[in-house]
Amino acid sequence: MEFKRVVITGLGVLTPLGNNLDDYWNGLINGESGSAPITRFDASKFKTQFACEVKGFDPMDYFDRKEARKMDPFTQYAMIATDQAVEDANLNEDRISKDRIGVIWGSGIGGLKTFQDECQAFIEGDGTPRFNPFFIPKMIVDIAAGHISIKHGYRGPNFVTVSACASSTNAMIDAFTYIRLGKADAIVTGGSEAAVNESGVGGFNALKALSTNNENAARASRPFDKTRDGFVLGEGAGCLVLEELEHAKARGAKIYAEVVGSALTADAYHMTAPHPEGLGATNVMKLAIEDAGMQPEDIDYVNVHGTSTPLGDIAEIKAILEVFGEHAYNLNISSTKSMTGHLLGAAGAIEAIACVKSVQEDIVPPTINHSESDPEIDPKLNLTFNKAEKRTVRAALSNTFGFGGHNTSVIVKKYVG
Repeated sequence: MEFKRVVITGLGVLTPLGNNLDDYWNGLINGESGSAPITRFDASKFKTQFACEVKGFDPMDYFDRKEARKMDPFTQYAMIATDQAVEDANLNEDRISKDRIGVIWGSGIGGLKTFQDECQAFIEGDGTPRFNPFFIPKMIVDIAAGHISIKHGYRGPNFVTVSACASSTNAMIDAFTYIRLGKADAIVTGGSEAAVNESGVGGFNALKALSTNNENAARASRPFDKTRDGFVLGEGAGCLVLEELEHAKARGAKIYAEVVGSALTADAYHMTAPHPEGLGATNVMKLAIEDAGMQPEDIDYVNVHGTSTPLGDIAEIKAILEVFGEHAYNLNISSTKSMTGHLLGAAGAIEAIACVKSVQEDIVPPTINHSESDPEIDPKLNLTFNKAEKRTVRAALSNTFGFGGHNTSVIVKKYVG
């Protein structure tokens, strides 16, 4: 069968760099850091006392009190980013059939704050089981897609993907596939995460996954730097409206870019560590390029997973060299996690949006906080250190990898009618 073409017609974000698309993109291009001391709770006894929190967020600015109490923060973030993207795409206009619009969301953890609070209240009580009647609906990961569909009346495919830090890219790939196959006209997709709380920070500290550079929080996320010591936890949401091309054209929709390829693989190696030679990452990039009907030379920018961990950064660089060969030296490569931190299940969504804007505006956001070269990383690679670079970006590839060995890649390119 002939696949249908899929384009992006709406974008929305809630991030540590800004609570709308313009602020987020300007923050990326200006090389801003979203990392600062934690304000959500008293982190003074934690090994890591900083994170990339969403700034200036008050749920009462978006929801009434009764509505807000029914949602964990990860769902609140999802709803806000989605509202922006839906408005941007004008997806609720009357002539659109909502039976043909779906919601495929991603989150790695879901309602962690709700689970923590409810369990703590029970343990500190007298043993009588007094749980909030919304405990389960607030906590379960799929509820974000449910709330989005209920608010907007979208009756097409509806579910949430869970593949750790690859979750929202996994969701985008599923959305891309459903539309390609003609099973939906448009799908609201992306991801959200709200793990900046005692359980999230404590759990990742126990794994020794987080940076502990408390003295210089703003520079703690430093992918590819010799002194990197772990990732910085982030939170927020990103939403993209994916739409079948002819459907978008028929209603005169604005088109940001075209989604042209995707792939998923597994490392089949270790619970938390990447394959040391980047095998799964190599395979997933090769398959995504093949799926797009492209050659490695057609890619100009790779937005890497690049979490700022000692093992992960090296494995991904090995994979890029294996996939792109000599063309690797013509690429711009950058990790926007150096600015946003790691949004876990929402990372893929906001990074795909960074790729879309890069393709649209021909500028590559930087990898900030670089000061000391890692001798294990080829110095001839252009990792876009510390400053954004102007260049023609015909196509961009975004990588996201998750605990469990989950690997995902998605490719966007300039739309040509």
